[in-house]
Amino acid sequence: MQPLAERLRPQTLDEYIGQKHLVGEGAVIRRMIEQKRISSFILWGPPGVGKTTLANIIAKTLDVPFFTLSAVTSGVKDVREVIEKAKASSFFGNVRGGVSPILFIDEIHRFSKSQQDSLLGAVEQGTVTLIGATTENPSFEVIRPLLSRCQVYVLKSLEKDDLLGLLDHALKTDVFLKEKHIDVQKTTAMMRYSGGDARKFLNILELVTETSSIINDDIVTETLQQNPLAYDKDGEMHYDIISAFIKSIRGSDPDAAVYYLARMIEGGEDPIFIARRLVISASEDIGLANPNALLLANAAFDTVSKIGMPEGRIPLAEATVYLATSPKSNSAYEAINDALGYVKETGNLPVPLHLRNAPTKLMSQLGYGKDYKYAHAYEGHFVEQQFLPDGATDARFWHPQENPAENKLHERMKQLWGERFDKK
Repeated sequence: MQPLAERLRPQTLDEYIGQKHLVGEGAVIRRMIEQKRISSFILWGPPGVGKTTLANIIAKTLDVPFFTLSAVTSGVKDVREVIEKAKASSFFGNVRGGVSPILFIDEIHRFSKSQQDSLLGAVEQGTVTLIGATTENPSFEVIRPLLSRCQVYVLKSLEKDDLLGLLDHALKTDVFLKEKHIDVQKTTAMMRYSGGDARKFLNILELVTETSSIINDDIVTETLQQNPLAYDKDGEMHYDIISAFIKSIRGSDPDAAVYYLARMIEGGEDPIFIARRLVISASEDIGLANPNALLLANAAFDTVSKIGMPEGRIPLAEATVYLATSPKSNSAYEAINDALGYVKETGNLPVPLHLRNAPTKLMSQLGYGKDYKYAHAYEGHFVEQQFLPDGATDARFWHPQENPAENKLHERMKQLWGERFDKK
């Protein structure tokens, strides 16, 4: 017997659930199907949101040859064989309405560069209409020449109403479920465990109804007994969550920062990765407004390295809250970026002679180190002299920002250098 998800796989657009922004009335993919003018495109979205199903519906509706490849098991040879079959289909008149044979490639992000290169000619010439499916960001995983020949459409995780509609459809149409007279009392746990994945949702439904005619949160949780969180440490969500984490710290929202920290910990993220990002944030976002932030972030990094998890969550949380609630400054971050840009623009300006070392007699004779003023020999351990190269003496890279710590630093620089630190 086929799994429930396969038995209920939609065969037409009217049966397709979700993705109204793509297949609803007047939406782009529905228009392409209705006009029988399909161009190559890539469907990007999380698992179980209908990428493969949509490709099958398109091919079935248009009644054209449909070839499939899995990037996990196929090589360049397989790609070339399919392209030859597509050419043969066109030659023998199997193509309907001028639409090229469709080549569907699941998990196209797993194709190597050479495998993707082997598709370019066929897609360019219209030998095949390529429909790719990927759970990873195509801009990172698909080569640029192929990406330029395809439109990218983003599929979203199914929403609560979509899943409830799917549940209702399953209970009313599947012959096996109809016989069991399922009593649905509560679906919160099913929603949480499925995470917007229709396939996972139907698998849960099938698993629970094998032993129970009642669906509620307690029964679902007891049946599954697993971590409900979806978190791909190597995928798109990894980057989305860490981005939200750092931006919450930068935005001084400790609640949001701790929430995303919990998401990463519960999802099995490497705690050293989290600690490393805290050190970066302490330098980039808190900076001179509170130099202690870098000390605390480093201490958290060291502590997590020593004690591991689960106890490591505590110093991570401590550092996260401290950084989120600290005053913020990126003046050091901007200073080094501006200085790097200046160096790239001006090249290797000569170091002033008086700042150079003179380890040999010849270098002394050439003036290396001559007239250098040793700061500690002067009152206040300061004496004004030129440190920047000739031609760069007016350059300014560090611009203090408004916070008590940097205000003090700025005042000290004004006392020492006068007008130079009045300039902006």
